[in-house]
Amino acid sequence: MRERLYFDCDGARLAATLDSGTAQTGLLIVSGGNEIRIGAHRGMARLASDIAASGYPVFRFDRRGIGDSEGSNGEFLSSGPDIAAALAAFRAHCPQLTRIIAFGNCDAASALLLHQPDVDGLVLTNIWVIEQQGDLPPAAAIRARYIEKLKNPREWVRLFTGAVNLKKLAGGLLSVAKPAAPSSLAEKVAAGLTSFKGPISILLASKDNTAIAFADAWTGAAFKAARARRDIKLTTIDSASHSFASETDYAVLKTKIIAALADD
Repeated sequence: MRERLYFDCDGARLAATLDSGTAQTGLLIVSGGNEIRIGAHRGMARLASDIAASGYPVFRFDRRGIGDSEGSNGEFLSSGPDIAAALAAFRAHCPQLTRIIAFGNCDAASALLLHQPDVDGLVLTNIWVIEQQGDLPPAAAIRARYIEKLKNPREWVRLFTGAVNLKKLAGGLLSVAKPAAPSSLAEKVAAGLTSFKGPISILLASKDNTAIAFADAWTGAAFKAARARRDIKLTTIDSASHSFASETDYAVLKTKIIAALADD
């Protein structure tokens, strides 16, 4: 059964949706960007329905200033009180819960790490660590694109036949030749991965720019302690979908979440 409800966060009335289940473990979905709780192409609504069909209750909500919720939109960096209030409402409506797993994509994943809510485990996808100026993709994504081009024989033919602008190519290579220093956001995300008390499952779409930027940061010194944790599992799938929209991608995401919920 699906129920629409409201809860309070610092004086603002926030909207939520609960898909009921009888299990003692539940799933909290935190929306990324400025998406409403239904998700891109109704993806989060579908996910909630499918997870609840396996017996696990699922709680989704619109943070302050988004969708049907009151208040001012402070984006993911100020969403800690929203997540905490959503957890309290989830527990109040499902008093049988003894464990809660939280799921977030993109900056919702970052928010869960930055704010460290009182949950028992995390499923994080395409974690946002990008801080940059301008409209260019992150440097790691540009490097990945050049590497893919260099693997393609047709691109070499274009190069030697003059079809490639050598000045533009040289400028692009120079702009990403040096590894960028980790952003302050990446360092905070790394600290959150290290300090969180519970298992973490990370899922990345290998051709998504946000995921590429995280994968690049993951290999750096800031993430050394996180990489050493045995209860952090990182999986990469061959996909460019930021929201795991294809049937194949969605099946992997759902399997990861159910595995986290079932892991007592």
